[in-house]
Amino acid sequence: MPQVLMVASEAAPFAKSGGLGDVLGSLPPALARAGVDVAVVLPRYGFIPAAGLQRVRENLWIPLGPNTWPVEIYAAVEGGVPFFLIDCPPLYGRPGLYGEDGTDYPDNHIRFGLLCRAALEVVRHLFRPRILHCHDWQAALIPAWLRYPLALDPTFLGIRTALTIHNLGYQGRFARDAIPETGLDESTVPVDVVTHRGDLNFLKAGIELADALTTVSPTYAREIQTPEFGCGLDELLRRRSADLTGILNGVDYSRWSPETDPYIATNYSPEDLSGKRDCKADLLAEFGLPAAAIDTPLIGIVSRFTSQKGFDLVAEAAGELASLDLLLVALGTGEPRYEEMFRKLHETYPGKVAVRIAYDEALAHKIEAGADMFLMPSRYEPCGLNQIYSLRYGTIPIVRLTGGLADTVEDGETGFGFRDYSAAALLEAVRRALEVWRDPRRWRRMMFRAMKKDFSWAASARRYAALYERLLEGSRGAVRELTSPAGLVDNDR
Repeated sequence: MPQVLMVASEAAPFAKSGGLGDVLGSLPPALARAGVDVAVVLPRYGFIPAAGLQRVRENLWIPLGPNTWPVEIYAAVEGGVPFFLIDCPPLYGRPGLYGEDGTDYPDNHIRFGLLCRAALEVVRHLFRPRILHCHDWQAALIPAWLRYPLALDPTFLGIRTALTIHNLGYQGRFARDAIPETGLDESTVPVDVVTHRGDLNFLKAGIELADALTTVSPTYAREIQTPEFGCGLDELLRRRSADLTGILNGVDYSRWSPETDPYIATNYSPEDLSGKRDCKADLLAEFGLPAAAIDTPLIGIVSRFTSQKGFDLVAEAAGELASLDLLLVALGTGEPRYEEMFRKLHETYPGKVAVRIAYDEALAHKIEAGADMFLMPSRYEPCGLNQIYSLRYGTIPIVRLTGGLADTVEDGETGFGFRDYSAAALLEAVRRALEVWRDPRRWRRMMFRAMKKDFSWAASARRYAALYERLLEGSRGAVRELTSPAGLVDNDR
């Protein structure tokens, strides 16, 4: 049974800003059920209460370049999986994960450099894995630590590394003169390993040095090796293509299923869809749209409002969309120009378009259940989760066929897709959806096919477990020091 320590910047239920938090909240328990001995490391942010946590290491002083940081380590068990939370109030005792008011914290290179270094203290004192599985740029300096400054430390001999790229667009780029503050400078690591185009680049270092690379869908694994989607790292990724695997994210159907969802007006199933109409009526009321519009097709959006998510196309197509026989509701936050776009659409078409500028978990569930269609016109989408939720709720996705959207939505069978990144292509897909909507028998058949699709974490966990086994072939791993989830053992005490 492989022992795996995951390192990430967020994990539900402790901290979540998006899909990464969902993945780190769901994948580890699924791996545990598949027989993997797994634990997770993340920061203890200022909003994470100490209640329910066990302090398992105190009075650690971790040097990082010119500074030494006070660290304590807390632990908790969620879903049968140990979570280790790195407590460093000067760096993590803040309201945000990465920044506030749309601005990143200027010392994020230090904050997540410390996460990488502190995770290795977890390995030294609390949990000795055979594999360190790093997630995104915030954990991507770990392979550099193991390859260079700690290469001869017996604690880490034989430990293998995997790096999962959840979104290549976020690379952890900082000014080159910030390198010494991460603890990795020219005296400890070749600078060209941790730099790209003159800047410090966390993710590039991980791609260079991790033993295995994964990303969150097969199509995205191919796309990021092209100039269009490679964000400047496509050449490096092509060089490492033999080590790169696309494993589709799963979803947690215990939280996202119309049969059991506690947030929605009436539960329903593929065999009894009557409750979906109640959910639509509830959604119309929630957004102040006319109850008489119950028989008008309703498109839902739950998203970050950014260009990556295709909202430049929505802006271009907005007038024509509003002229069609449909309603549109949107939930999210993001770039001010797109927030303002939705506000103006609501002002111009108050009986047809409604928006909520917010993060609202309950309302997101209501949109998945109450809408007839779900729009995701992404410029690129590493995996995407909302289209998978939509399938389970019988809310037919309209998507651009890129990344994980192409891997989960079958055009004409379980949803509607378009390939050209253009407003015209988006509108054509919407019109095709409306045409099928007008044929209730065809629409119900499509709903049934969509709701029967299974993208649970079990299949994804099996693929990760197989990857771990391949990674360990011929390697000598370390021995775990944490004997059981309930018995958090510090081998130095």
